[in-house]
Amino acid sequence: MSETQFSVSPTAAKRIAFLASKEPKPVMMRVAVLGGGCSGFQYNFSFEEEKNEDDLLIERDGAAVVVDSTSLELLKGSELDYVEEMVGASFQVKNPNATSSCGCGNSFSV
Repeated sequence: MSETQFSVSPTAAKRIAFLASKEPKPVMMRVAVLGGGCSGFQYNFSFEEEKNEDDLLIERDGAAVVVDSTSLELLKGSELDYVEEMVGASFQVKNPNATSSCGCGNSFSV
């Protein structure tokens, strides 16, 4: 698997590295796609200590992000970004495969 399938923006990498530095053990951010949400699928972000065999590992600017092979199918060509807006800050996935998404941006359909 190549990194062109899923990428991490410099802003997201910086925020992940900062959050991971606050954890007592080294962690990676897991980006997963789960069934559910307003539009059929939803993004899930969590920190994990272990990488699974089928995970794609992306390392950038001191941050590590893992994506499982099933989620990767729905995330091909996507980018993980960290956006700070007046209403708050959040991780967002810029997914070219999503045909529609809900207002919060955490749910999508293909």
